[in-house]
Amino acid sequence: MTAYAAQHAARSQTLALRGLASHALQWGPESSSLPPLVLLHGWMDVGMSFQFLVDALAAAEGGLQRRVIALDWRGFGRTESPKPTDSYAFADYLGDLDALLDRLAPDQAVDLLGHSMGGNVVMSYAGVRPERIRRLINLEGFGLPLTRPEAAPKRLAQWLDELKTPQQLRSYTSLAAVADRMRQNNPRLSQDKADFLAPHWAERRDDGRWHILGDPAHKRVNPVLYRVEEILAIWKRITAPLLWVEGANTDMTQWWGDRYPRSEFLSRLAVVPQVEQVMLADCGHMLHHDQPEALAAALAGFLAKA
Repeated sequence: MTAYAAQHAARSQTLALRGLASHALQWGPESSSLPPLVLLHGWMDVGMSFQFLVDALAAAEGGLQRRVIALDWRGFGRTESPKPTDSYAFADYLGDLDALLDRLAPDQAVDLLGHSMGGNVVMSYAGVRPERIRRLINLEGFGLPLTRPEAAPKRLAQWLDELKTPQQLRSYTSLAAVADRMRQNNPRLSQDKADFLAPHWAERRDDGRWHILGDPAHKRVNPVLYRVEEILAIWKRITAPLLWVEGANTDMTQWWGDRYPRSEFLSRLAVVPQVEQVMLADCGHMLHHDQPEALAAALAGFLAKA
């Protein structure tokens, strides 16, 4: 099977954001009366992951009507990693997003979408900078289970121990092997889409092997506990209408067992003033891969509302 053929080619751009050479992709017209749509990927993913959604959104709207922007987070894709890097702080993603919007959309509110880790970032950003966001979309950015202060000593000790151990990501013999790995991670990912994503997800290095474009330091535990009370205080300040989208086949227990039931997440989501919820059939965590057309239809309707 041949690789997926993109219907709308992305324009690649390297921006200096907070001292890092940061890679961004853009689709659509350079200027439009509509606000830009900014797409932010999840952990161990890249901005090009949204190509299928961009194409589907263009079909749903009768062509790309607005500028669409996707950033590679620091340490992922073609964006640099800070040197040296022991671990990644959540606040730095907020800082990078703020710098991106200052650079590419300084004088207007944007429509902001995040997937998984990116969904968690956009929720926090929308509460901290509510005036910058017109519409907000969260694709399965569930947050994390509740942590308690007494867990801090053990968490910090774990982080200190992990600092002494070099982190590694598996490398692959070929792009076909990379694509196979992607399909193992998500059996719903079609072969043509996996073949398209593989050269954006990995690069061939001097050893002749293909290496994932992600800093292995991302594997280290976060030394800072996840404080639900702080998150809720931020989410309460979101003023943009929020579209929450999840896959009907997503199983939260695969990540957290019974420590974080879906009912607890829904109770958190209820603090956001304006929420519209959509569940996509035959779809798992990688919604923008599994059902890009259904997701695009939900987005088109949501973004078109007055």
